[in-house]
Amino acid sequence: MTPTLPTLLVLDADPPPRLGRLTGRARIEHTDAAGLAGRLPTADVLLVWDFSSRAVRDAWPGAGPRPRWVHTASAGVDHLMCPELAVSDTVVTNARGIFDQPIAEYVAALVLAVAKDLPRTLELQRERTWGHRETRRVAGTRACVIGSGPIGRAIARTLKALDVTTALVGRVPRTGIHGPGDLDRLISRADWVISAAPLTEQTYGMFDTRRFGVMQPSAVFVNVGRGGLVDEDALAEALRRRWIAGAALDVFAAEPLAGDSPLWGLPGLIVSPHMSGDTVGWRDELGSQFVELYERWAAGRPLRNVVDKKRGYVPGH
Repeated sequence: MTPTLPTLLVLDADPPPRLGRLTGRARIEHTDAAGLAGRLPTADVLLVWDFSSRAVRDAWPGAGPRPRWVHTASAGVDHLMCPELAVSDTVVTNARGIFDQPIAEYVAALVLAVAKDLPRTLELQRERTWGHRETRRVAGTRACVIGSGPIGRAIARTLKALDVTTALVGRVPRTGIHGPGDLDRLISRADWVISAAPLTEQTYGMFDTRRFGVMQPSAVFVNVGRGGLVDEDALAEALRRRWIAGAALDVFAAEPLAGDSPLWGLPGLIVSPHMSGDTVGWRDELGSQFVELYERWAAGRPLRNVVDKKRGYVPGH
């Protein structure tokens, strides 16, 4: 008798993942958000390829069996985690390791662009204006990176290569990493405050009016973590009142950012469309990572990148 193949359900996004290596090793089915709830009871594995969708949060609490394993093609898991999934026996994994260095490079690019006033240089070029001015030196400045996971550590390493003195803040203090109790002291001295933390109940809205008020007037705030980490109204006020010198946001509370959002026109704010980790070939890397994880799962070997569903991230960093 031919053994029954596991059913792999893919919550699709365009372009779909390349899963040809799993031919004959899984019964691959595809669904959109509307069809997810009806398909979950028949799936052994769920691949959340549409990592911007919140469909899993809505569909998971329904009746019937649930997949034994859920993998999301993203570093964050807040878009899919719900109480029912958190308390279930289902294993959740993420795309840890894919985005670390690309995001670190993007942050370094933002730091250099702001310090060297590149946005204004491009504006002057379009205006055909010769506008000589002085720019900031990056070497010798201070950065505080909030989030001590692989992405935060990669950012710290990359900034240190630019001779930026960098402090890393994590959930728990340990060797080389500060705890939350040191955060206000560190951001009050930082030239660059960089948010790369996961979004959890403890971190939601952590950058608020008080935190922006703690920062020095010359500080620049960068968020490549999750949009929900930032009180966007408080950031807007801080920029308008010049409590801080500038900001760069790659993630937002609601995406895509609406065309009529006041954030577009704020002084000193760089807006980018959630692209800091998206380098050429990134989708293929995500697909290959999932296939390798599937091979481990099918062979009964321990999975990598297992998320602590209560904490909301992969522990051990």
